[in-house]
Amino acid sequence: MCGIVGAFRREGGVLDELIEGLRVLEYRGYDSVGVGLLEKGEVVVHRRAGRIEELEKLLEGQRGSEARVGIGHSRWATHGAPTDENAHPHTDEAYRIALVHNGIIENWQELKSELVRAGVVFRSETDTEVLAHLVGRELATSRSLAEALGRALERVEGYYAVAVVSGGSEPELVCAREGPPLCVAATGEAAYLASDVLALLPHTRDVVFLEDGDVAEIAPGRISIKNRETGVVERPVRHIDWDSEAADRGGWPHFMLKEIHEQPDVVARAMFERLDLERGDVILAGEAFSDARLAVVQRVQIVACGTAFHAGLVLRYMIEGLAGLPVDIDYASEFRYRSPVLSPNTLVLGISQSGETADTLAALRLATLLGATPVSICNSIGSTMVRESEASILLEAGPEIGVASTKAFVAMLVAGYLFSVRMARARGTCTKEEGRALLDDLSGVRPGLEHLLARDSVKRIRAIAEAHAGKKGFLFLGRGINFPVALEGALKLKEISYVHAEGYPAGEMKHGPIALIEPSMSTLVLVPEDPVADKVRANVEQVRARGGPVICVGSDPESLALAEDAIEIPNVGRWLSPILGVVPLQLFAYFIAAKKGCDIDKPRNLAKSVTVE
Repeated sequence: MCGIVGAFRREGGVLDELIEGLRVLEYRGYDSVGVGLLEKGEVVVHRRAGRIEELEKLLEGQRGSEARVGIGHSRWATHGAPTDENAHPHTDEAYRIALVHNGIIENWQELKSELVRAGVVFRSETDTEVLAHLVGRELATSRSLAEALGRALERVEGYYAVAVVSGGSEPELVCAREGPPLCVAATGEAAYLASDVLALLPHTRDVVFLEDGDVAEIAPGRISIKNRETGVVERPVRHIDWDSEAADRGGWPHFMLKEIHEQPDVVARAMFERLDLERGDVILAGEAFSDARLAVVQRVQIVACGTAFHAGLVLRYMIEGLAGLPVDIDYASEFRYRSPVLSPNTLVLGISQSGETADTLAALRLATLLGATPVSICNSIGSTMVRESEASILLEAGPEIGVASTKAFVAMLVAGYLFSVRMARARGTCTKEEGRALLDDLSGVRPGLEHLLARDSVKRIRAIAEAHAGKKGFLFLGRGINFPVALEGALKLKEISYVHAEGYPAGEMKHGPIALIEPSMSTLVLVPEDPVADKVRANVEQVRARGGPVICVGSDPESLALAEDAIEIPNVGRWLSPILGVVPLQLFAYFIAAKKGCDIDKPRNLAKSVTVE
């Protein structure tokens, strides 16, 4: 999860403030870090792969810098490995500007090819450097850095938060947002920007949250914002009375929407320091995940509730498909009351966001008493479930405030995929080369999510949701590994909009649910490009033949062409398609609930952590 900070002081240096801001954002995770300063009007960049401490070693002797303007960045690698050269900030050819960037530029290769033909020499493997060169070239014919950035962004497709500094006789600090969060603040003595309001609170409690399409120019005592669609705008100044909820929401209308948009970074954090690409394997802490222990496992028993249960259903497909190991899964609330019989050498896997779910804890304890080895997938390091497991995979999703789980579900799927690859390598059902290919597929998930969360994609999903908001009910269909995603999509809609929705295996539709099909019942179908795509296509035809509106979500072009409404997702392969497939369903539920005026973050009758039966 990348972090951006920036500062422009009337007097005194900003370097210490930038470093402290980056420290505040360390919780977001990163693999390289850097700062860009204006020293006597010249752009100077310092950057290092690794932790902030590595940057501080580089900066020894610089901490007394009198640079009054600067930007800082902590990066998760997407385009290019975590190296000094790929760390931010990046500059243009003439070192007139320095730029940092969160997110992804989708058309970067096309733009890079154009720049290379024009003679630009690139010094990194990143998409970010492309934008730095575009801004630098626009600056030559622009009246201001803000104008140059705005003109450069007109050519960019993607999902981004950007901060830029330029030198010369009049220093400038500007930023822009299209997706990832960005906030700014100004006092009489200084101006600041950050990707998280927590980094601004040591300086001021009065903060402005930028909106999509905004380009802001900041200086001591001044914030000037233009939106590409509406021109000059004034965004409200919000006073943060250290209400952690108001601060953490970061300008989003609801925690749920914020947490949906955090999912690309959650995926990156879940992978961080766990991939061994050289060996085509996964590094998981704990003896229970060692080759010796996993090689003797004969069966996996999964216990979970609610959204975690749906994640467990996906894991069953992954573990059986990759490791060739039989998997049973039970609702934790049912497992403990059915006199379960476990095979020898069973590994019991408990899945819970909080690690305190009463039914899941009880089921895990029962399985342990019956001789199973307890392990867990959980988001809370100090939870009871983690303490009572022999080993755990922590989700690294950060706090999830919205009652309806979104980013924790995606993190569970990533953790389950890592576990499945580790199991496959330990059991010899996957070669080193095959392991590398599986991990390479995983690297495509984050950019795929950023594509889905880009402005145009979200607008389309919103329009579809609002067009169907008046339907009396919804049917969600999926096959194979995407059947659990249909269950999760229906659950999200029920939880926050109070609309009746059901998830079914697509093949079961004709065994009863097809009787519900009519114009007032919408059907959402998951249509990945996989071995059962033709079967799902037949189900789509069956719904259409009976007058039912169909929304297709996936990557199979023939199925998408059949639907009344289609949401295309990037194709990341069979095993990882649920991670991308669930995001449009989360947004669909969110926008219907918003249209109905529901209390999205705190749905009626629900609690975040179910600690009683």
